[in-house]
Amino acid sequence: MNRERLLITVKTYPTLSRKYGETVCTAGVRTDGSWVRLYPVPFRRLGETEQFHKFDWIDCALVRHHKDPRPESHHPADPRHLVPVGHLGTADEWRERRALLLERTRVHTRLQTLIDGAKANQLSLAVFRPSRVTDFVWEQEERDWDESRLAAMRLQRDQGEMFPEESWRQTFRVIPKLPFSFSYRFQDADGRASELQVLDWETGALFWNCVRRAGGDERTALAQVRQKYLVEFGRKDLHFFVGTTQEFHFRAPNPWVIVGVFPIPPERQRPLL
Repeated sequence: MNRERLLITVKTYPTLSRKYGETVCTAGVRTDGSWVRLYPVPFRRLGETEQFHKFDWIDCALVRHHKDPRPESHHPADPRHLVPVGHLGTADEWRERRALLLERTRVHTRLQTLIDGAKANQLSLAVFRPSRVTDFVWEQEERDWDESRLAAMRLQRDQGEMFPEESWRQTFRVIPKLPFSFSYRFQDADGRASELQVLDWETGALFWNCVRRAGGDERTALAQVRQKYLVEFGRKDLHFFVGTTQEFHFRAPNPWVIVGVFPIPPERQRPLL
């Protein structure tokens, strides 16, 4: 089984799976710019030395995910062996991140190309650059996790294969469910207007941080999240990491969601010599 080196670019807000418990959809690119999806990754149950951050390089052994037909989908041979081995920083105006994620990795500008690619099962992860962002919005959701999913997670028996010591059950607390879903509205290179949901963990984390700073005032927190994602990121060369969900990959008119936000600083013009 070969080990591969991946740059982690995507960590979605945790969700509950009846089979795997609390999991994070994780994705990254190889050194040649090709995409890999890692699922399941029980990120918050990994030890401190095993946890990794966005834009960390990790070494891992991958197994093709035979229950997921999407071409990039794999699962880690052992989630405890997702080893961080370095970090891709932002020196020299993000030169290394630009080279890998905007040059070696294809950047899409037309949504129809992505939709057609998903329908043909040619891709389910990509970099997308909107031509114009028009809004950042939210909708209210259920505030609590589905009780049946919580019960299934607590009672699952196959989790021992992943974490045989079982000690995590005694202290682990499920992450709070987000009471809102967030979405970007934008236009692509064809002028097509779309709205895609944002599943990035950082968006949810920012919301909870803003709620705490605002003394529990969610309206203020939502305004602060919008300020960050619409106004501040609007000054950047904004790209999205997008992916399809397994449930809707083949059958939704548009199966794509935003699984990561990449607000890269605009590249400054270098003086002519």
